[in-house]
Amino acid sequence: MLVEDSKKFSEFLRKKALCVRKETLNIHRMASETRIASSLSCVEIFVTMYYGKILNFDSSNISWVGRDRFIISKGHGAISLYPILADLGYFDKSELSRVCKEGSFLGGIPDSIVPGFETINGSLGHGLGVACGISLALRNKNRDEKVFVLLGDGELYEGSVWEAIMFAGEHKLDNLVVVLDYNKVCMLDYCKNILDMEPLEEKFKAFKWDVKIVDGHDVEQLYKFLLTMKEEKNNKPKLLIANTVKGKGVPRLETDSLSHVISLASNEIDEIIAGLQ
Repeated sequence: MLVEDSKKFSEFLRKKALCVRKETLNIHRMASETRIASSLSCVEIFVTMYYGKILNFDSSNISWVGRDRFIISKGHGAISLYPILADLGYFDKSELSRVCKEGSFLGGIPDSIVPGFETINGSLGHGLGVACGISLALRNKNRDEKVFVLLGDGELYEGSVWEAIMFAGEHKLDNLVVVLDYNKVCMLDYCKNILDMEPLEEKFKAFKWDVKIVDGHDVEQLYKFLLTMKEEKNNKPKLLIANTVKGKGVPRLETDSLSHVISLASNEIDEIIAGLQ
C-alpha cells in the first residue's frame, strides 16, 4: 500500500471509530442497562477488524464456510459492534433504535441470534475454549480460515480461560489470534487491586504463545499487528495485548474504578457526543 493511500486508509478507520463511538453512546441513551464503559474500550479493535478487512466475511451469507470466525468472549462489552454490523448489512440499521426493547434480537449481552455473532457470549470464560475447538477442527480439515477472539482482562480470572490457553499452546494452534482488551478495570475496581495478572506477557509466553503489545486505540498499530499475526505461521497461537482505556471518550469514566457499572444520563451523553472529535 502506498504511503499516501495508507494515510487515507488510517484516517478512514479513525473516522469510522468516531462514528461508532457516537452510535454506541446513542444506544446507551436508549438502553441504559448496556455496559457503556466496556463497550467503548474496544471500538478501535472492532473497527480495524471489520473495516480494515482483517476478517474475511460476507454479511449477505453469515454462514459462509470461508469466513474467519470471530468469537466475542467479553459479550457485555460488545454493544459497540452493533453499529458496525448494521452498517455492513448484517441487519437493518433501524434495529439500533430497538436495543433491549421487547421483540428485539439486540440485547444488552449479544448472543448467537444476532446476525454476525458466532456464539452465546453471556457467561465469561467460555469463548476461548470454544475458539480452540473451532481452530483445531479447521486445521484438521486443512482449512485456511482463521479464528479470532476478543477477551476482557477481568475475564482472565476464569480458570477455564487458562485451560484453553494451555490447550492452544500445546496443540500449536497458529490459526488462532486472541485480542485482549486490556483496559485494566474489572467490575468493581482496577484489576491490579483485585488480582494482579502481571507479568501477563511472560505468562502467555510460558504457555507457548506468540505475544505482541499494541496501543488499542491506534488503528494504524492495530491494523499492522493484526494483519501480521493473521498471516504468520509459526506453530504458536497469537495474543495481541491491546492497551486500552475503559470508557474511552468519556472523561469521567476513563478515571473511575467503578466505570464498569456506571450508566450515563441523556443530557450527559449529549455533551459527550458534542465534544468528541
